[in-house]
Amino acid sequence: MGIKTYRPIPMSRRYRSVASFEEITTEKPHKNLLVPKRKRGGRNNQGRITAKYRGGGEKQHYRLIDFKRNKQGIPARVVSIEYDPNRSARIALLCYKDGEYRYILACEGLYPGYEVIAGRNIGIKIGNAMPLQDIPVGVEIHNLQLYPNHHAFLVRSAGSSAQILAKEEEHAVIKLPSGEIRKFSLDCLATIGKVSNPDHKDISIGKAGRMRHRGIRPRTRAVAMNPIDHPMGGGEGKSSGGRHPCSEKGIVAKGKKTRKQNKFSDKLIVQRRK
Repeated sequence: MGIKTYRPIPMSRRYRSVASFEEITTEKPHKNLLVPKRKRGGRNNQGRITAKYRGGGEKQHYRLIDFKRNKQGIPARVVSIEYDPNRSARIALLCYKDGEYRYILACEGLYPGYEVIAGRNIGIKIGNAMPLQDIPVGVEIHNLQLYPNHHAFLVRSAGSSAQILAKEEEHAVIKLPSGEIRKFSLDCLATIGKVSNPDHKDISIGKAGRMRHRGIRPRTRAVAMNPIDHPMGGGEGKSSGGRHPCSEKGIVAKGKKTRKQNKFSDKLIVQRRK
C-alpha cells in the first residue's frame, strides 16, 4: 500500500493525502456477509446524547468478520482483498473447501489465491491461526484472543502486531503494541503475521469535510464554553482560567489512574504500558 497526494488545486487538497488502495482487488463485497448498520448519532435508547460530536456520515454496511477462526482443519483460499469502512485494516474474503465464505482480517503478504488454515500442527506462515502453544517465540502475531474459545479482541488495527517473548507452564508472555507485557493462556488462538495497511497512521485528513463523511461533527473547545456547560468554561477574554484539565463530568485528565483496583487480570500483567 502507498499514500497518494494531490497538487493543491483546489486549495483544500494542499494538506490532504489518501490511501492508494492498490492492494484492493474488488469493489463489491460479498452480499451474504453484509448486515445493515444503523446510525444513532451518539444517542442511547432514550434519545439522549452519550457520545458527543457524532452524527451524519456516509451510509455503511457492516462486514461480518470471523474473529474466532473456529473453522479448523479445513484449508481456505483467499478470493479477494477488500476495503472495510468499519476498520483501519483491510479484510480478506476466504473460500473454504466446503464452499463456505468468511471474512478475516488481512495481514501483510496476503493475495488472491493464497491458502490459509486454522488449527493444530500446521505450518508457521502468515494468515494461519493456531494456539499460542504451537507458535514459536519471537514470531509476530495479530488477532489475539483474550480468553480461549472467545472472540479475538486484541491487535486488530492497521499495521499492528504483538510478539511472543517467552512461554511458561500454562501461559505465554506477549508484548502488545501498546508496550504492555502480559500473560495469555496457551490455549488462546492468534494469527501469524502483521495486520495490513501499515501506512494508515501517516494519512493526513486535510480538511473538515472528510471528518463529516466519517460521521464526526465539529468539536467545541472546553475553554470556549460557559461555566454551566463545562468545568473549564468561563473567564474574561481568551483566558483559559488556569483550571486543571478535566472532562465534562469533572474527571481529571492528564494522568489520573482510572483502572479498577484489585482487578482479576492484574496478576497477568508483567509490565504496564508506558
